[in-house]
Amino acid sequence: MKILHKIRLSTYFFIFFFGFLAITFILNGVVLQPANLTLLTINSFLYGFYVSPILTGQKQRIDELHKTVRAEANSLFDILIKTKKLPRRTRNSIQAMIDDYIQASFKERKPAEGEDEYEKLISYCLDYDGENKDQMDKILANLVDNQKNRSQLSMQLSNKVYSNEWWITLVLYSITTGFVLMIAVKEVWIMHVVKALLCTGLSMLMISLLKLSTLTHKKARHIWDPLDRLSTSRFHRID
Repeated sequence: MKILHKIRLSTYFFIFFFGFLAITFILNGVVLQPANLTLLTINSFLYGFYVSPILTGQKQRIDELHKTVRAEANSLFDILIKTKKLPRRTRNSIQAMIDDYIQASFKERKPAEGEDEYEKLISYCLDYDGENKDQMDKILANLVDNQKNRSQLSMQLSNKVYSNEWWITLVLYSITTGFVLMIAVKEVWIMHVVKALLCTGLSMLMISLLKLSTLTHKKARHIWDPLDRLSTSRFHRID
């Protein structure tokens, strides 16, 4: 499954196009009766009516993830700025714990995995009784406020396309594609190309939905950039 996610959309396009083009030349089509055409029209409408809001919802989910991850990175960056007024040993300890938290929760793209590291960071701030205690209290307040971002992020990551939605979409996709491939176009080669392009377009919708749901779409891959930059720049920048 991971291999399928890594294949580029442009590669999928050519795979589907040439595959469907070969099928259209091999498969002997039939002349559809008015009743068959009515079924094709209804099924195509249902497919578009069902897929469109799911795709829109997944795109909105990615936009929300962008905003939430950015807010998470800004909050951590603000905490790191506040550590500048703390003693060097304390500052280094907090930076090391934040780095552990980022590595645990975002390198695997599973924020819930960093729960222990985050609690360790909060406990360290609660137990601190050294210089600039007021500054440490501000850091603690930031950590508590950042819990909203973490909850929002976990909620958005769990908002995928569920199995029942996949089954309905696959049924509608299969029927629509099957109808298109069954249409007889005789020896007009350009119509074979049109049929292949139409089936390819329907298939690309499914692949786009799969990639958006699993965050392997080109747009979704940049969600984690702020936190990656924060970690790789040694906490100096997030852009």
